Amino acid sequence: MAEKHDKPPLRPELAALQQRLANTGDTMREEAAARRHAKGYRTARENLADLIDADSFIEYGQLAVAAQRNRRDYEDLQVNTPADGVITGVGTINGQRAAVVVYDYTVLAGTQGYFHHHKLDRLFELAEEWELPVVMYTEGGGGRPGDTDATVSVAGLQVQSFVTWARLSGQVPRIAVNNGYCFAGNAALFGCADITVATRKSWIGMAGPAMIEGGGLGVHEPTAIGPIEVQERNGTVDIVAEDEADATRIARELLSYFQGPVADWQVADQASLRDAVPEDRRWGYPVRRIIETIADTDSFLELRRIYGRPIITGFMRLEGRPVGLIANDCQQLGGAVDAESAEKAARFLQLCDAFELPVVSLTDTPGFMVGPDSEKQAAVRRMSSLFVSAASITVPLVAIFLRKGYGLGAMAMTGGSFASPVYAAAWPTGEFGGMGLEGAVRLGYRKELEAVPEGPERDALFEQLVAKMYEIGKATEAASHLEIDAVIDPVDTRAVIIRALNAAPGARPAKGSRRNFVDTW
Repeated sequence: MAEKHDKPPLRPELAALQQRLANTGDTMREEAAARRHAKGYRTARENLADLIDADSFIEYGQLAVAAQRNRRDYEDLQVNTPADGVITGVGTINGQRAAVVVYDYTVLAGTQGYFHHHKLDRLFELAEEWELPVVMYTEGGGGRPGDTDATVSVAGLQVQSFVTWARLSGQVPRIAVNNGYCFAGNAALFGCADITVATRKSWIGMAGPAMIEGGGLGVHEPTAIGPIEVQERNGTVDIVAEDEADATRIARELLSYFQGPVADWQVADQASLRDAVPEDRRWGYPVRRIIETIADTDSFLELRRIYGRPIITGFMRLEGRPVGLIANDCQQLGGAVDAESAEKAARFLQLCDAFELPVVSLTDTPGFMVGPDSEKQAAVRRMSSLFVSAASITVPLVAIFLRKGYGLGAMAMTGGSFASPVYAAAWPTGEFGGMGLEGAVRLGYRKELEAVPEGPERDALFEQLVAKMYEIGKATEAASHLEIDAVIDPVDTRAVIIRALNAAPGARPAKGSRRNFVDTW
């Protein structure tokens, strides 16, 4: 029988290291973890574990602790300020490399300290050099109070993190995820991201309660500052998640659209598309059903759903290939492009172009929204942003006209001109003109209409003239005059888009050497 030997004791320096590493985990900070769980939240390391692929994460700066004037409490810092309140590292997500930042709100309320910024800079510089996408969890209170980092900074405004983070714009995809309070510097990082996700228990603001009060602007509860209802409605948050688990799932899904095609996909029966647009051209219809039918099953993910509602923006897949999508929603302002939706779509085109995602435009619009109220929203400048962004994209754009294609708004939806898309096709329900048919009749036939007494007779003449204009501008006529490339059976829409994208080259090289970036708005 073999003799039993006890393991030799660990050398002191190794035992000390193991203790230091253990101090950064949840098991040594049970009270802090319990407080998170009591609120229905997760710890930073729980979010990290759920986000990354198992056994893929390498951490940078795990042993950092908050800088302090008095180092006599260093052992307490190891336990109470692990990793200086932010976890940084590189791992794989969906099987591909990515950089990850996770703020730890249990450490000094997720505030930003001296070593913390060094960790961010280190990771962002690696992300730029290695071309890694970045996912960042941003919960925290901004700049750290004066009781820490006092020996290494006066104002702290020389830090580089906001530069190194912002410099990644247009270079690598950046996804920000928030739960809980996100104020000041943390909010600035959140707002710089390409895509923002926040839970229903999020409050996001460029200043927290202390800064607002210090500025003489009154005393406010943190829950009064940037609640999710406000930040979703005004477009600050792209996607609202139910909780941190849902937000993490969404982050993984979002990242996948920038990671290339997937092998497994399914598609719905396309036959329903033939009846998707009502026979009465005045009726609206739910265009999202059309999107979800054309796209690979369960692959459509919408951004900014309740902001700029007349235009839908999002990602979907076609035979596993990721593409960007813009579509008019005829149930909102009749599909007219207003200032908000134009700006929203313009910025989305920038995002797709930066990361070489081709774009599909499902167009059904009477044109730009007009009138005094529209001009109060700075329509001239904000709507024009859609022309500028569309004209500068280098990725292929395919346009499908579901119904209305009128005026400047329709041109803006299709790259600035019906000649801009690599392919422009219409369903048989398509109709075209320099402006909406009804408006064209009222202006072009004013004398004829005024010559007829008001009432049923004038109404009948009006409808007759509209019908005449429709015949002139219907899809087959537009195709016969080569204003569009084709009229297609709605059932073939998906196949036509795929063939058009396959026929087109990829993203064209950008002209000049200027560095591209994606607007935050």
